[in-house]
Amino acid sequence: MIPSVVLREAIERALLEDLAGGDLTTEATVDEDTRAVGRAVAQAPLVACGADVFAAVFVTLDPSLRVERLVDDGAEVEAGTGLWVVEGAARSILLGERTALNFVQRLSGIATQTRRYVAALPPGSRTRITDTRKTTPGLRALERYAVRCGGAHNHRDALGAGVLIKDNHIEAAGGVAAAVARARARAPHTARVEIEVESLPMLDAALAAGADVVMLDNFAPDALRAALERARGRALVEVSGRVTLERIGELGALGVDVVSVGALTHSVPASDIALDVTRLAE
Repeated sequence: MIPSVVLREAIERALLEDLAGGDLTTEATVDEDTRAVGRAVAQAPLVACGADVFAAVFVTLDPSLRVERLVDDGAEVEAGTGLWVVEGAARSILLGERTALNFVQRLSGIATQTRRYVAALPPGSRTRITDTRKTTPGLRALERYAVRCGGAHNHRDALGAGVLIKDNHIEAAGGVAAAVARARARAPHTARVEIEVESLPMLDAALAAGADVVMLDNFAPDALRAALERARGRALVEVSGRVTLERIGELGALGVDVVSVGALTHSVPASDIALDVTRLAE
């Protein structure tokens, strides 16, 4: 679920962006009393996502509009499948068309891409696929919901949600051991301490310092296998850095605990969804 306050803010901001000057075309060509039905249809295979967002856009514009969900979020559908329907004042439907489609095309694209990554894991694998903070500013909650609809998991939602020591933190703190020690001393007792490492010596230093999670950044295959052996039973292992779909099967087979994939959100193509509007007889 997307928190209602987050959803409302995102939708109001998007509608203001598109409609601050009104809609000259709709006002000029469509009578106020014209009624219509709009049917959102998948133009290609996809994982549907964004039913609540689709509905909220139209209801925010016009509470009298009726919106129906035809498929559940997370459902895999073929081209030609109807996803959602909106019925009521034609002007209101046309006002919200682009904003609603922008949201659901983006979210369905993320869910579809995520499903591909999850499906690439070997049968029975315990490896988790997660997103990262490489999200569209202001839309993180929505995009992370789409990742969950695709079957994957979320990494930390914000900087305050967990300790993740990266290269610049290590440099500023004076080294791996110092960074972990300072995090241990200052972080809440409920927080795990995770640190990003770029080499086996850095990994050894992180393990010796007592890190709970080690993030292996851009490790070559041989170094990755050695790292997994050294970390086994001592820390959870996350792999990140240019992780492609083709590598997921290998990483799952090796027993990596977590694979974080920025590509789930930062560069995913939008799904192709159209809103077919039909005028209703008076």
